[in-house]
Amino acid sequence: MKKGTNLFFILLSSYVILQFLWWGYHLIDLSQQVDPVKSTANRRVLMIIGEGSVFFLLLLFGIWRIRKSIQNDLQLSFRQTNFILSVTHELKTPLATKKILLQTLLKHPLDETKRIELLKKTLNENQRLELMIENILHAARLENKAIKPEKSTLGFLAFCMPIIDRYHKINGANFIELQYNSDVEINADPFMLEAILINLLENAIKYAGIQSSIVVYFFQENNSFVFGVKDLGPGIPKDQREQIFEKFYRIGNEETRTQKGSGLGLYLVKQFVELHQGKVLCLENEPKGTDFRITLKI
Repeated sequence: MKKGTNLFFILLSSYVILQFLWWGYHLIDLSQQVDPVKSTANRRVLMIIGEGSVFFLLLLFGIWRIRKSIQNDLQLSFRQTNFILSVTHELKTPLATKKILLQTLLKHPLDETKRIELLKKTLNENQRLELMIENILHAARLENKAIKPEKSTLGFLAFCMPIIDRYHKINGANFIELQYNSDVEINADPFMLEAILINLLENAIKYAGIQSSIVVYFFQENNSFVFGVKDLGPGIPKDQREQIFEKFYRIGNEETRTQKGSGLGLYLVKQFVELHQGKVLCLENEPKGTDFRITLKI
């Protein structure tokens, strides 16, 4: 709303200044005319037509901008409301699940296999809770412009292996495949880079599942470092591949949506990538699924 309104008033102010210049020019010009009466009448007609046209166009443009800003604000407000409801539910779910799992461990004698399985589920729920809280905090810092990259040199292989191993241990299966030719050294903020990779992995797990193959790949291309996450999930419609990076945006609607989430994960991915002057693309994977590809300058 503010941007559209400010732009309208800037244009309106410019129009007023131009009018002063216009009138000043013609007053000087009229003072030099031998027969200013006839000339003045003709010029007044032209000036009225010109001024009216410019003012009308400015007015239409201002109304359009304000209307569009209001629509965007209403849409964002609607998403924020859904986000609050969703986050409330998302925060309660892992807490309730952890409570049940821990109560089961305390109250019932279990064999070692069952006990380890419940502990892994507890850790998994704990990781979901931590990620959601971290994403909310990241989004708040971005909103207040209180976060910027603190870059350091790191090898991507040594960086991503502990993250992938953690997922394998928690889920009890080696479902993430790592594809690369050789290690690549990059200059990046490790904190942001970890958030990018974890959010992409969580997105792949959410839609493809741990039963499906998920691929993390990376390579160097000229002066750029390329990495990404591919899955064999249902994929993302082409008309939504830009919108998914918007804050609070989630595919589907509240009535038909089956997957949980806050609508912050991919938004944070894009924001952190852009803070590194990079770009992120949502591509179609072969034979099916999604390929999130990120390019950073080395």
